[in-house]
Amino acid sequence: MRRIIVAGILCAFICSCGSRKKIITKKSDKPVIVIENEKPMKDEPQRTDDPSIVNPVISNTTEYIEVYKEIAMKEMQTYGIPASITLAQGILESGSGRGRLAAEANNHFGIKCHEWNGEKIFHDDDERQECFRKYESAKTSFRDHSEFLANRKRYSKLFQLKKSDYKNWAKELRKAGYATDRKYPEKLISLIERYKLFQYDEMILGNEYELVEVEPEADIEHIVIKGDTLYSISRKYGLTVSELQKLNNLKENTLSIGQILIIKSN
Repeated sequence: MRRIIVAGILCAFICSCGSRKKIITKKSDKPVIVIENEKPMKDEPQRTDDPSIVNPVISNTTEYIEVYKEIAMKEMQTYGIPASITLAQGILESGSGRGRLAAEANNHFGIKCHEWNGEKIFHDDDERQECFRKYESAKTSFRDHSEFLANRKRYSKLFQLKKSDYKNWAKELRKAGYATDRKYPEKLISLIERYKLFQYDEMILGNEYELVEVEPEADIEHIVIKGDTLYSISRKYGLTVSELQKLNNLKENTLSIGQILIIKSN
C-alpha cells in the first residue's frame, strides 16, 4: 500500500513539473532572429525600377522610361548618342519593353544578327523568321545599340551632329538605313517631345545644351528594300521609270537595299 502511495506522489510531482515548464515557456520572451539577405518568396512581384532585373515587369511607356533612363544617360556619356534618341528607339522598337524580342531576347532595338556570334532568336519582320540578336539582359542590349551605331561607317554622320539636335539625329538614322519606315523620324521625334525625353540630354550636357530648330524636309524620299525595282517604286508613287531616273540622276536600273531615292522635290 505504501508503495502505491509513494508512486502516486511521484507521479503527481512529475506532472506538476511538466505543467510549470509549459507555463514558463509561454511567459518567456524568445529573441527574434533576423535573417539578412533572405531571398523573396516566389510569388513576390519583381521591382519595376531595377534595370539589373533581366525582364523587369513594365506596364506602360512611363515605367519603361523610369527603368532605363539612367542606362541611356550613361550610354550618352560614353558614346555621345543622345539619351532621348536611345530611349525613343527603345520605346518604338520594343513596344516599351513588351514586344516579343524584348520579352524573350532582351533585344530592345530590333538589331538583327549581322556579324553576330551570340545567341539568336527568329522573328517575323520585313521577311518571315529573320534572325535577331539575343542578349543576357536589357543593359547589354543598350550597350550593343551604342556600339552598333558608333562602330559602323554608315552612321558616322550622326556623330557630326550636336548631341542636343535630336530631330536631325532621328532623320539621319533613317537616311543611314536603320529603319525602312518612312515615318521613322517623325515617330521618334513625337515620342521625344511627348515624354520630354530631351530633358535627359540636358541633364548630361548641362550648359552645353542647345536646342536646334530644324526645317521640314523639302523632298519626299523612298528607302529601297529587298524586292524593290524602279518599275515597282514608280508605280507606287504614280511616276514613270524615266521620271524616277531623272529625279535621281540614275543611268542604270540597278538598286541597292538602303538606297534613298527622291520621289518628289518641292
